[in-house]
Amino acid sequence: MENINELANYCLNCKAKPCQKGCPLGNDIPEFIKNVKDGDYEQAYKVLSRTTVLQSVCGRICPHMSQCMGKCVRGIKSHPVNIGELEVFVGDLAIKNNYCMDKLDIDYNDVKKMSNKVAIIGSGPAGLTCGAFLARSGFDVTIYEKYDHLGGILRHGIPEFRLDKEILDNVIRKILALGIKVEYKKELGVNILLDQLKNQYDAIFIAIGANIPWRMGIQGEELNGVFGGNYLLESNNHPDYGGKNVAVIGGGNVAMDCARTINKMGVNKVTVIYRRAEEQMPAEIKEIEDAKSEGVEFLFQTNVVKILGEKEVKKIECIKTELVKKEGETRLSPVDVEGSNFILDMDYVVMAIGSMPEEKIVNSLGIECDKKGYIKVDENYETSMKNVYAGGDVVGTKATVAWAARTGRDVAKHIREDLLK
Repeated sequence: MENINELANYCLNCKAKPCQKGCPLGNDIPEFIKNVKDGDYEQAYKVLSRTTVLQSVCGRICPHMSQCMGKCVRGIKSHPVNIGELEVFVGDLAIKNNYCMDKLDIDYNDVKKMSNKVAIIGSGPAGLTCGAFLARSGFDVTIYEKYDHLGGILRHGIPEFRLDKEILDNVIRKILALGIKVEYKKELGVNILLDQLKNQYDAIFIAIGANIPWRMGIQGEELNGVFGGNYLLESNNHPDYGGKNVAVIGGGNVAMDCARTINKMGVNKVTVIYRRAEEQMPAEIKEIEDAKSEGVEFLFQTNVVKILGEKEVKKIECIKTELVKKEGETRLSPVDVEGSNFILDMDYVVMAIGSMPEEKIVNSLGIECDKKGYIKVDENYETSMKNVYAGGDVVGTKATVAWAARTGRDVAKHIREDLLK
């Protein structure tokens, strides 16, 4: 408790609240920390729950330095306020002491609210957040989940060492306690159809994520031993890495999660290969440093141009890159350095360069999609089908938990407004 008080008292409670501007969810960070200073932890939780229901999760896994903590004025001359640890403290205490989330104070007709039924397909951060905010507004909410546990990417995409699944279970139980119903082992396009749901519900929110790995379009991607990073994290179906060399291609948090997970499984060496410089990596700085401290090696400004082998991966051909400023672009672009090719012995290759929605599912919905396969939505997250909304990774938003949760909260607001006109 002494440490928490010290962390809270370090906050200057800035009136301008730059940390709040840096938070995708817009959490009122100075206000909740002020309540921690005053010892009113329940009120601190109520302040946070105005904008988020994932305090114990986001406090642990958000890329704080590129979001809220990166905007903290304390960080200009010293280290920023440890907002994540304070949020974890409040979120965990709320679960332990069963603090309640306030009903949302919205001036709508209660009878009309209770007659509206909403189906949410997917239980990741977007689905859980949308469901919670709708339930707190008095709506009848049912979540449809293809597995037998809720959580989506929080359960199947984030390793245990970053997010203890018991903590996740506690967070989910608190959300379901708002009166949300769940239908397990129900997969869109397999044993539930959108047309069926439209006949049963007043609104539908599609939040099924995007977990099909992008491909690089290079020779050898079809070889045995080439995996998608998202697939490995979701299925947890790994090969035997014992004494093997593994290349992880990419520079985001999925790449770091894959590299760190595999590095704990008896591997000889894990090498992260990223075509830009270290300072351009989108992964959280802490995740990069943790990977390094655990023995993961990095090759920066390096691109993979071929995967070599007859049936299985044996080697990879790489090329060095230089970073140049292209006309009309602000970010430096990697360009291959001619003649800098080199070969590395490799047994497995993990592609962690991004993901897209499952084409078969989204194409079966009768909803308009963009050229990349993401579901198209308007400014209110409504799809080309009336009263059917989509959000999170399936629409191609920024791929972080907090941004996905933000879209879920925004969708809940638009559903309320559209159904109760």
